[in-house]
Amino acid sequence: MLSTAIHLAESPPQLLPARELMAFTLGAHILLVPFGVALPFITLLMHHRGLRRNDPVALRLARRWSAVMAVQFAIGVVTGTVLSFELGLLWPGMMGRWGDVFGLGFGVEAWAFFLEAILIAVYLYGWRRLKPWTHFWLGVPLPFAALMGAFGIIAANSWMNTPQGFRLDAQGNPVDVDVRQSIFTPMFGPEYWHFVVAMFMTAGYVVAGVYAVGWLRGRRDRYHRLGFTLPFTVAAILTPVQFMVGDSAARAVFHKQPVKFAAMELVWETDTHVPEYLFGRLNSDGSISGGIKIPQLDSILAGFKPSTQVTGLTSVPPSDRPTAVQATIAHWAFDIMVTIGSLLILLALWYAWSWLRHRDLPRSRWFFRCAAVAGAACLLTVECGWITTEVGRQPWIVYNRMRVSEAVTDTRAGSLWAMLGIVIVVYVLMLGAFLAIVLKMRTRWRIADETPAAVRGGPAPEDDTPYGPRAEPAAAAGSERTAGGAS
Repeated sequence: MLSTAIHLAESPPQLLPARELMAFTLGAHILLVPFGVALPFITLLMHHRGLRRNDPVALRLARRWSAVMAVQFAIGVVTGTVLSFELGLLWPGMMGRWGDVFGLGFGVEAWAFFLEAILIAVYLYGWRRLKPWTHFWLGVPLPFAALMGAFGIIAANSWMNTPQGFRLDAQGNPVDVDVRQSIFTPMFGPEYWHFVVAMFMTAGYVVAGVYAVGWLRGRRDRYHRLGFTLPFTVAAILTPVQFMVGDSAARAVFHKQPVKFAAMELVWETDTHVPEYLFGRLNSDGSISGGIKIPQLDSILAGFKPSTQVTGLTSVPPSDRPTAVQATIAHWAFDIMVTIGSLLILLALWYAWSWLRHRDLPRSRWFFRCAAVAGAACLLTVECGWITTEVGRQPWIVYNRMRVSEAVTDTRAGSLWAMLGIVIVVYVLMLGAFLAIVLKMRTRWRIADETPAAVRGGPAPEDDTPYGPRAEPAAAAGSERTAGGAS
C-alpha cells in the first residue's frame, strides 16, 4: 500500500481520473463486444439450419436473434464512439507521438464498423423482401466484417504490448514505419485468436443461458430446446480450444513481456523451480499472503520443465514494473479467468458425454442451472482478460516506450472526475434502455407464441412466414399472405 501511495503522489493529478474514465468506458463496452463479433455467426448458423431443413422454428429464432443483434449494435455504436474520442482526449501524448505507427488498426476497425452497419441493415430488410437463399448469402459477410473489426482493435492493442515496425530519429520520434510489422507484432496472433474464440464462447453461452432459464421454468418445447442446443454446442466445442489457445497466449506473454508475466504469476525474484500461487496477495517486500502454493508448477507451465527460469518483478527498477497492488489485481484477474475456463471445460464434457451416450441433453436440472450461469461467468472472464492485459502492462501505455503518465492529458483532474460521473449516468441509462427493449421484445414474442391466432386476430409475423411482407392482423391477413408469401 505504501508503494502505491508513493506512486500516486508522484503521478500527475489527472492520471487517476483519466485511467478510471477509460477503464469504465472500456469495461462497459467490452461486455457488448461478444455479441457484435459472434452473434451474427450464430444467427446465420440457425438461419442456415432453418433453410436447409425447412424448419420454421429455426427461422423464427434466427429472425428474433437478428433483431437483438441490431439493438446491440446500436448501443455498441455509442459506447465504441465514446472510446474513440477518449483515446485522443485522454491520451494525446500517445496518439500524437505514436498514432502514425499503430493508427492503421483503428482505420481498419472504422471501415469494418461501417460495413457491418450496412450489412446488418440489409439483413434485417431481407427478412421481408428477399428470396430465402439470397437473403442468407447476403448475410454471410456479416461475421467476416465483425472479425475484421476485431482484427483492427487487436492489431492496435498488440502493438501497444509489443511495439515494432519503426525507427526512432535523433529526437526520439518514430520514422520509417513498416506497416506490416506494426500490425503483425509478436503478440498479435496469440491475442487475436484468444480474443476471437472468447467472443464466440461468450456469445454462445449467453444465448444458450437465456433458453436454459426457460427450460428450468418448464418451457420444454422445441423452440427452447433448439434455442439452447445450437449456441451451447458452438460454445462447448470452443471451450477446450480456448483453453489451449489461452495457454499459448500466456506462454507468448512469458517470452515477449516477462515482467507482465511476473505480475500475472506473482513472481518476485528471477529463479527456476518457481511455484504457482492460486490467488494470494503480493506485498511490497515480495512476500505473498494467502493463496494456494503449488511447488514448481509455474516453471513447468512456462517452459514444460521445473528448471525453466522465470523472470521476476525485481529484474527491472520499481518505476518500470507494476506496483504490488497492480500485480495482485492482474494475478487475481488471470486466476479467475483460468478457474472459470476450467469449470466450463467440465460443463462441456458433461454435455458431450450425455450427447454421445443418449443423443440427448442432460436430464439434470443442475446442468441447466450451470448452463444458465455460464454466460454471466464468460462475461466476467472477458472483463478479467482485459484487466490482465492492461493492468499487467503498467506503468507502460506503450510497452517499454512510453509511460501512462507521459501520455495523459493536461485537462484538470476535477473536469475529468465530472466527466466520469456524467459517463456513468449516461451508460446506466443506455444499459437500462437496452434491457428494457430486449425484455419488451421477449414479452411480445412470448405472447405471440402462447396466444392462439384466432384470439390474436391473425398469425404472428414469424408464424406466418419469415419471408415476404408482414401479414397484417384480421382482415388484411389473408390477402397479405397470398401476395407476399415465401418467395
